[in-house]
Amino acid sequence: MMNKSMIIKKEVTFKATNEKIWDLLTNPEMTKQYMFGCEVISHWSVGSSIIWKGFTEHGKEVIYVKGKITDITKGKSVSFTMFDPNIGIKDIPQNYVVLTYKLIEFENGTKLTITQGDFNDSENAKKRYEESEGGWDLVIPIMKKLIEK
Repeated sequence: MMNKSMIIKKEVTFKATNEKIWDLLTNPEMTKQYMFGCEVISHWSVGSSIIWKGFTEHGKEVIYVKGKITDITKGKSVSFTMFDPNIGIKDIPQNYVVLTYKLIEFENGTKLTITQGDFNDSENAKKRYEESEGGWDLVIPIMKKLIEK
C-alpha cells in the first residue's frame, strides 16, 4: 500500500518585486524578523551549506536547521535539504527533507511558492509535517507584513 505523500505547498502573493522577495528569503537580517529569530546563513551556491541559526531564551547560540543547497537560480528559485539536529532523530539522509522557494514576478507583484517535503519516509514524519505546516501558517503573515508595510 502506498503512503500518502506528506508535502507542504504554500503560495503567497506579495505586492513587491522579485528582488525584494529574494532578499526576504536570503538576507539573515530579514529572516530573523519572521523565522522565529533565526538567521539564514549560506553562500547561496549549489553544494554550499545552509544553516538557520538562532538563540535559546538563555542566550545560547543554536543551529536549528542545517542542510545543503541542491539547486539555485539566483533571484528565481532555490532548493535545499534541511534537518533539525535538535529533535532527537538520526542525522541520516532519509531524515532530511527538501525545501524549495520559487519566485514568479508578474505585473504588480511576485508569487512565492514554498514546497517542503516529502516527510513520508523520515522519522517522526507526521509530527514533523504538522509542525512545519503550522510554522508556515505563523510565518507567512509576518513575511507579508514585513514586505507590504
